[in-house]
Amino acid sequence: MAAPSDQQLSASDARRIALAAQGFDAARSAATSRWPLAETTIRRMGLLQLDSVNVLVRSHYLPVFSRIGAYARTDLDARAFAAGRGRRLFEYWAHEASLLPIEMQPLMRWRMRRAEEGAGIYGGVHRFAAENPAYVAAVLDEIARHGARSASELDDPGARSGPWWGWHKGKTALEYLFWTGKVTTASRRGFERVYDLTERVIPAAVMDQPTPSDADAIRELVRLGAKALGVATEIEIRDYFRLPVAETRVALAELVESGVLEAVAVEGWRQPAYLDPQALRPERITPTALLSPFDPLVWNRERAERIFAFRYRLEFYTPGHKRSFGYFVMPFLYRGQLVARVDLKLDRKAGALLVLGVFAEAGLRRQEPMLAALALELRRMAGWLGVADVAIRAEGPLSAALEGLSPQ
Repeated sequence: MAAPSDQQLSASDARRIALAAQGFDAARSAATSRWPLAETTIRRMGLLQLDSVNVLVRSHYLPVFSRIGAYARTDLDARAFAAGRGRRLFEYWAHEASLLPIEMQPLMRWRMRRAEEGAGIYGGVHRFAAENPAYVAAVLDEIARHGARSASELDDPGARSGPWWGWHKGKTALEYLFWTGKVTTASRRGFERVYDLTERVIPAAVMDQPTPSDADAIRELVRLGAKALGVATEIEIRDYFRLPVAETRVALAELVESGVLEAVAVEGWRQPAYLDPQALRPERITPTALLSPFDPLVWNRERAERIFAFRYRLEFYTPGHKRSFGYFVMPFLYRGQLVARVDLKLDRKAGALLVLGVFAEAGLRRQEPMLAALALELRRMAGWLGVADVAIRAEGPLSAALEGLSPQ
């Protein structure tokens, strides 16, 4: 726990710091942004969370668009999943399955080693590997001899077995090898991983870097998480890269003692907080953007509620008749505040971005300017996704007003 601090931040200070730290201080462009700006944005966030939900677009594409506007998704694919020297990202377990800057690979080796020991890995996967070492070794040997493989391409993928989302033997073996760092994602076909030996994917300059001690790696991940958040509690910093409790607390104490982080008190926060002294502190920051459900600005629901007074929960797996807002509901950041949520779907066949629901937060004083900004944001998103139309499929006064602002 942080020591008492004389430095006090107002709630609005904390909100502005958090927005700037997450890259929402950048000017957005209607033109397609070049890759260097997108890469800088990803490095500020520290990672992009992956998810299989594709009702709109894969989740890892959205946070960059939210911050800088239109960019070529093929550029991100090339840096994350294509072979060659252009690779800038690699996939591993961070917050969840995530894309991370490639130079962070040594910082994840402690997690790979612990996975071999059964820590921080799905119990069923580790148990399978412990009970079937020869099979796992054979899968690794097949990839070593024949090159990159997906689970379905293995010579002997095996019958489906076990409760791991119906994974078959080959997939379970590959996931164990992925978790322990023996293989990594060479590419993806759709959302299917294609695995190869880690040393054939990660550049030698990175692989040759010395492996940090567990304490050094975790301390650096704590620092990076705190930097990405700007100001945050211990739990929020730990959650960013899913770090162990005791070691995070030790790292925080060391970073505060060395002046890398500052212990602060934030108005309305019950828990002590930690501030990156280098964090930007804009006097005014008013970004407007639609946010992925897996955006780092909102993925910690308690933090989003505390900073923005915005209660947000996923409803993907909630039966339709029990959903409050919809299946793929994106928070709407308007002038630096979370003021609404929008249920969206991309109809690729019809070439339209469908708006299935629009919901303003209670207490929003003027809805018209917000709806005008939302209509513009929807048009921008439709253009980025390559469809011509924004089609309002929701009912109610908000939807009717939005339809009047959207192109027919």
